[in-house]
Parts: sequence; structure tokens; C-alpha cells
Amino acid sequence: MATKTTSRDQFQVSPRHILHLHPPPGPSSLSFRSHTCGELRSDHVGEEVSLCGWVQYLRQDLFVILRDFSGLVQVLIPQEESACHLKAALCDLPAESVVKVTGTVRRRPTGQENKAMPTGDIEILADSVEVFNVSRKLPFEIKDFVKKSESLRMQYRYLDLRSSQMQKNLRLRSQLVMKMREYLCNVHGFVDVETPTLFKRTPGGAKEFVVPSREPGRFYSLPQSPQQFKQLLMVAGIDRYFQMARCYRDEGSKPDRQPEFTQVDIEMSFVDQAGILSLVEGLVQYSWPAEKGAVMAPFPTMTYEEAMRDYGVDKPDTRFSMTLIDLCQVFLSTEIDVLRSALSQPGGSVQAICVPSGAVRPKPVLTAKRDPSAHAVCPLQEDPGLLSHLLEALDSGAPPHGGIALGLDRLVSILVGAPSIRDVIAFPKSFRGHDLMSCAPDFVSEEELQSYHIAVKWPVDKEGNEEGK
Repeated sequence: MATKTTSRDQFQVSPRHILHLHPPPGPSSLSFRSHTCGELRSDHVGEEVSLCGWVQYLRQDLFVILRDFSGLVQVLIPQEESACHLKAALCDLPAESVVKVTGTVRRRPTGQENKAMPTGDIEILADSVEVFNVSRKLPFEIKDFVKKSESLRMQYRYLDLRSSQMQKNLRLRSQLVMKMREYLCNVHGFVDVETPTLFKRTPGGAKEFVVPSREPGRFYSLPQSPQQFKQLLMVAGIDRYFQMARCYRDEGSKPDRQPEFTQVDIEMSFVDQAGILSLVEGLVQYSWPAEKGAVMAPFPTMTYEEAMRDYGVDKPDTRFSMTLIDLCQVFLSTEIDVLRSALSQPGGSVQAICVPSGAVRPKPVLTAKRDPSAHAVCPLQEDPGLLSHLLEALDSGAPPHGGIALGLDRLVSILVGAPSIRDVIAFPKSFRGHDLMSCAPDFVSEEELQSYHIAVKWPVDKEGNEEGK
């Protein structure tokens, strides 16, 4: 019996077509390679594969070691006369040239396996090669054991990022951020909101970068953090906000600081301190890589009083167990009158001793019955008008709210054991705030500055010459 085809049937997609439209997921999906270099194993023996990558080095005109982000694989160059064109193409390639190799996976001969190499049991017998890009002579070899100065690494950052360690650092960072987003969004209902980068100058703990506008005398500032915006979002009823926020601070020359950095910025409504602490513990536990070991919660806490008592400062470095020791009990039987008299009192202790012949102080300070500054008001050093928008918002039905900002760069550097946060940032600045690769910051012509109504006043040396012009 004949069946009638409807217009709806004409738009139906068969399972065969669905498979064609949606290729298998993975690192080689949507690509003209079939596999990555580091994934091939003895299970793939006999398969024809297409690999793309960089020529790590040539060995004895017989083998090419091909590298991509996943690892290394050995490619066997055919020695037959009929394959002389392949041998010529591969043997003449400089290291770090980019190629596509198509060939067959086969086991390495007995005794030639490399157990230190994940793909050391197999090799690829090349059938064809396509050269995408022939590399110039590079300033250093892309090998982890080759030592390079940090300035050279930063000058050629795109080459330094090819190293296996830098690849691991950036990929672990990506996985960590993905798990954090998953925990905040899917587990606790947070909303990822992007806040402005161009803002205005507001009071803060660090200097801000100034961005000129085309209106005479008016400037933007790059935010030190999204602090004001996330509070405004709580006033707006967003309830739970987070962002992988880019922050900017003009802190000058500091060895392990960056003028631009990333923080995991979080704010919640209707929460107290205990709720924030619990959230951070759960966030770190959820996103912490399994291979780095378990993270135990709750995290140790310390009151201000305990910090001052045990360390003498309110932000102690607890990596060192060098705490202050109370020696009052040791001096209970001392013959020093000033100590014995104080310690013999109920609850008596000695925190400091006034030396009569010590520092010279004005007489009124020692004889006055009251401290004249005991109830003084500390005036604001900043114009409250700079925060008028925030103050108005907080007076417009603001819920109780709290939050935290975790330094992502510092956290990742601890995870990978990097000596500097520059090793976990793709394109960092030097400790002077310079980009050694692009030579930023750079000069701007006077013609370009005119549109911003800006004139540069150059410093003058002793001889009256303008420096840096």
C-alpha cells in the first residue's frame, strides 16, 4: 500500500543524518585530523590516522617526533624509493614546522619500545604529509629541559606556551574555572554577570588606571574590582552573583603582582559570615583537582584577638609555625620587681614595659588625664560625592549581603607549584608592568592625543633636555 508523504515528513531527519550533523565529541571533533598525537595506543594498531602538529625533532633521517597539546608520537619515514618525496619533505623541515601526517598505526619492533613515552608502544608509518607552515629559526628550543631567562620567555610568549608545563598550567586553570562555574551556577543558583570595565575614579586601596575620553577633561578609570557593581546587583535583586572578573591596579613595580589580574568575584544576599565561609569551602572542595589530594573542611579560622596574640599582626603568614610564646609563667618567680609585681596580680600579664629613660615624648602626653584624641572623628580623605550613586542605591531597599573575591591567578599558582603567578597567566606583564612581547605601554602620537585633548609634559633633565621624548 502506498503511503502519503506530508510536508511535516519532508523535514524529518533520520538518525543517520543526525550522526552526520553531529560528529563525535572530543579534541578532534570539527577538525581535519582524526586523532591527537598523544592519544594513540596499541589499541589503534592497524588504523589509518591523520595527525596535525609541530615537528619536535628529526631522528637519524628515519623518524620525526610530532607534537601537539596532548603529547608526542613517533612518525616513521618510509625508506622505499617510491616514497622518496615523503623523505625529502620531512627531512628538510626545520624544527617547529607545522604539518599534517596521514599514515597507519603499527607496533614498534621488539626492543624499540619507549616506556617513558605514553605512545611509546606504537609508531605511525607515514603515507602522506602536508606542510602547513615552515618555521623560521627560533630563539630557543621548545623543550622543557632547555633553560630560558624569564625575560626571553615573556618576549616570545607564544613559543614559551608550547612547552608541556605551560600547556598543563593553562589547561588546569581552564578546568578549575569550569568546575567553579558548575558549582556556583548548577549547585547554588548563582548568576554569571559581566560588569563594566570602563568606570569612574572612586576611593580605593590602590591607584587606578586612567582612560581618556573624547570629552575635554573627562576620564574613565579601570576598576580595581567589581565591588560597587556587585553590591548594586544585590540592590537590584539578582540575589546571587559571580564573575571571573578582570581587575586593574596601578601598583607600580612589585615582583609578583600584575597590573591586570583575575579574581573569582562573589556576592550573595541574605547571608551572614558563616554562609560565606561555607560557600568558599564547598567551592574549593568541588573544584579542587582530584590528583592534588583531598581538601579538608572546615578550614581553620582565627579571630583578630588570636592573630594579634600569636603572631603580633592581623594578617599572619600561617605557613610558618613561628608563633609568639607567652613567657609570663616563666617569670612568676623572677627577682625583677617590675615583672613580679605585675604577674602576682590576679590575671596579671606583661605585654610591654615602659622604660623611663626611653623615647622622649612631649610632657602633656604623659601628664594629661585624658587622651585628647580618644573620641575624635576621623574625617574622610575622599570626596563622598564619588560614591553618591552607591550611597543612594544602599538607601533604596538594600538587602543584607556579603561576598568574597578569590585571587584566581594565585590559587592556580599554588595548585601547580609555580614560583610566580606569571607562570599561570597566558600573557603576563613583567614586574615593571611592561609587555615584553608587544612593547606595551607604547607612545601615542601628538595627533592622536589631540582628539582626547591631552598634551604630554615631558620631564626635563639637569641640562634642560626632555627625557623620553
